[in-house]
Order: sequence, then structure tokens, then C-alpha cells
Amino acid sequence: MSTCATTSQDLDEPLAGTAATARTWLLLEQPGPWGAKALTSSHLDPELGRALEAAAEGTGVRIALIRRTGRHADCHTAARRHVYAAHVDPRSPSTWLHSAVIDDPARLLQLDFAALGKGDHHSLGQALGAAPHTGAPLALVCTNGKRDRCCALLGRPLAAELTAAGEPGAWEVTHLGGHRFSPTLLVLPYGYAYGRAGAGEVRRVLAAAAEGRVVVDGCRGGSAWERPGQAAELAVRRASGEDRAGVLSVVRTEDPGDDGLTADAAPRWDVVVAHGDGRRWRVTVAQGTALPPRPESCGAALGTPARMDVIAVRAEATPGPPVPFAPETGTPATDGHPDSHADSDSHAGSHPDSHPDSHADRDSRADTHAVTPDSVTPAALTPDSDGPAADGPAVRDPDRL
Repeated sequence: MSTCATTSQDLDEPLAGTAATARTWLLLEQPGPWGAKALTSSHLDPELGRALEAAAEGTGVRIALIRRTGRHADCHTAARRHVYAAHVDPRSPSTWLHSAVIDDPARLLQLDFAALGKGDHHSLGQALGAAPHTGAPLALVCTNGKRDRCCALLGRPLAAELTAAGEPGAWEVTHLGGHRFSPTLLVLPYGYAYGRAGAGEVRRVLAAAAEGRVVVDGCRGGSAWERPGQAAELAVRRASGEDRAGVLSVVRTEDPGDDGLTADAAPRWDVVVAHGDGRRWRVTVAQGTALPPRPESCGAALGTPARMDVIAVRAEATPGPPVPFAPETGTPATDGHPDSHADSDSHAGSHPDSHPDSHADRDSRADTHAVTPDSVTPAALTPDSDGPAADGPAVRDPDRL
């Protein structure tokens, strides 16, 4: 049986740069079945769901429902529910993962969503009695078959296998976007998303997260960044070998305007990625079109999603000409740019990850380190009612059909 996930894998569609975007994740345990729009089509009071959507809009907070693996009967009896909140943007004074157990989900409306989006967790303690999470990293596997059958067919077995293997942080989650990359998951506390993940790979990712490290293989990107930033940060990790979480930040994305258009009028950006030790890289990414056409979700018409290609990574400290990427090898290319086949959920906005940085030298030139670039997809200009973008324009996943 052909599905959007099998087609995507057969076309070897790259994963990098396709993660849902959010500075802060708010996760509410909700037993029972979920509809396509889970906040308003589950056994959660739909009025409460709509109120939570309204409270989170424009704040950088993305809300999702979670549940334990297994059968999903809901007897509608009062139950204590787990709540997790994670701020994943390294540009903030601190990143964190807090947890609480509550009786009444309406207490979430007492939260200061604007403050949560900026990394201030104080309202979590005041409204929910939340405290820093001290357990294992969370593996949130998308399993909502009402969104796309691939999420149920591929996600639920993965979540069940993780639970059977004794992973205490395994949960099912309602929606992470990118159905065709199923099974997909989000790993907290650091906010990196993964696709086409097997249980063995996920356990390796979780073990690394427990040690404060990021596994790049299979990674769709860090949700703190818009999609050009996701591409750039992963490219820098490949180029530098840096795997520590929280040490890289996307500090600026520059849109050169008409001068930055490629020959076919496709946009391109210069993304500045900074290391905590002072190093900086300027990553050039360009938007392209994924071919041949493919379904972005099961049952959807064939489409040609936008992609972003990582063209070059320049370390700003050392003068020198840029060297194009050689895909898959991590060595300098000898004859031009890589042939990238990246693809994504959406189309790019004009100024994703825009953060003015008075210390950045806009005119610096540097040696370029070739990397394995996993081409990526930019963010869209249309809003996603399931959650706001981390910065810049909101993101709409085309698989929300």
C-alpha cells in the first residue's frame, strides 16, 4: 500500500528543516480518542480547547495533547493529568522543562502565555504547582490517525515499542506536522524533532539527550528556529562536529532583498549561527522546489513543496572564499553546488529567525567548511492554528488538510 510516508522515503526526501516551530511547548494529558483538531475534537471540553488556542495565539507557545500508549478508552471520569511545559530557545536566559499533575485542565487558563513564550516559567508554579522535570527526556511520538493514517500506522507501533522497552518518557502526541516523515517525534527538553525513526534510533537520541547532546542523523530541526534557521543550525553541527545542546543559536536571518534572488527568482537568506564560545558561521540557504511531485499527506493531491538548499557555511573568523557543499560526504565540492532533493511542509517567510545582533559583522567573509547539508524547507506565511511559529511569520503545515 502506497502512503505519503512510503512515497517520501522512496524519493529519499531529506528531513532537515521540516520541524514544527515553537519557542515553548505546552503538553496536556488527555485520554481517549483524538479528532483531527484535537484541542476541540477530543474528550477535552471544546470550549476549553478554543480558549487555550486563543490564549496561546501569537505568544510562541504551541499546545498539544498527549496520552500514554496502549488502548485509549476514556470513561469520562475525573482523572489527574500530567502537564509538561518546555522552553527550548537557547537565546533566552535559560531553557527548561517543568512538569505538574493537575485535576482540572481549566487551570491552564491561569497561565501567562506571553511570559511562557519568552521563557518565563513563574506562572507554571503559581497556577499549576509545576516544578523542574527531573525524570528522563520525553519522546513524543505523533500517533493521530485522524490527521493522517501514516501517523497511526507508523507512530503507534513506535510509541508502543518504546514503552515496552522501558522508556519512561514515551508519550503519544497529537500533531507535529510532516505526516510523510512518519513516524515523527519531538524530544524534550531540547526541542529537536526527528522523522522516519525506529525504536533503536530513538533510544540513541534519548540517551544523547540525557547527556545534553543532539543527534543530527534523522533530525528534522530544532523547533526554536524557523525553517531556514533549522537548516543552518544542523549544517553548522555537521560542519563543526558540535553535538552539545544549547550552545548554538540562530542570531540573525538576513534577507538580501532583490539582490538575494536566485536566477529563477527564488529567495535566499544568509543565516548567522553563533556558538556560546564566540565562534560564528554565516550559512547561505536558498529556496527551491521539490520534484517530482508527491503527496504531502495521504489522500492529498500531488504537490511540489518548497525546499531550502544549504549552499555554503562560512566560518566568520578566517578570511577566504566560500566553498560549496558536497552532499553526503562532508568534504568540499569540486564542481559547483550539490544536487539537493530536500522537501518540506511549507513555503518560506521573508524574515524568519530575525534577531538583530549588534556584535555581528554583516560584511565579514570567511573560509567555508563543506558539510552534509540535508536540504530543508522554509516556513510559510499563513498561520497554523495548531501553534505559532517560534519567531517571524507563523507556520502552516500543508498536511493540515
